[in-house]
Amino acid sequence: MCGSLRLLLQVLWAQLLCGWVLGSELTFELPDNAKQCFYEDIIIGTKCTLEFQVVTGGHYDVDCRLEDPEGTTLYKEMKKQYDSFTFTAAKNGTYKFCFSNEFSTFTHKTVYFDFQVGDDPPLFPNENRVTALTQMESACVSIHEALKSVIDYQTHFRLREAQGRSRAEDLNTRVAFWSIGEAIILLVVSISQVVLLRSFFSDKKTTTTRVGS
Repeated sequence: MCGSLRLLLQVLWAQLLCGWVLGSELTFELPDNAKQCFYEDIIIGTKCTLEFQVVTGGHYDVDCRLEDPEGTTLYKEMKKQYDSFTFTAAKNGTYKFCFSNEFSTFTHKTVYFDFQVGDDPPLFPNENRVTALTQMESACVSIHEALKSVIDYQTHFRLREAQGRSRAEDLNTRVAFWSIGEAIILLVVSISQVVLLRSFFSDKKTTTTRVGS
């Protein structure tokens, strides 16, 4: 029993390490009129996936471009809120992907991206052997896949929560300014009405001029 528990703990720890080693995941600020590029060394034949989403800022859109080591464009989208692109590296070398906010003049963006390179390594050194896995090994593999799904769902829910909070704060700011504007207009109208009513009931002074004979 202790051996099985130890094996399970090792699998959970390996899952956490794999998440750090294989995943290039980042959330960063992209100022207005700015462009940010990232680079990744990839071996030929490696399957890769680029996923991004604009969390906050403006209309929640950004330009994205992916190039191979020779500068050939593999993926290009303009003013996208979110997208995912999967490709297989055809050349060895450094691949570049850039996010651009150059079309925006005064709003900065918060961008999240996840760049996955290759597949997860096997949990067990002999996982790809011809013989079937033991019951404990099969359970560990199932837990491993379930944990990956949980991590993906948590990431997407956090992004949605951050995007919803940003929109709520923006709406709250607009409502506050609108309320202040309405209060000022109401105050000006009230003062104008009081002054107008007083002018109706005020006594007009008459001036009498005596003409001497």
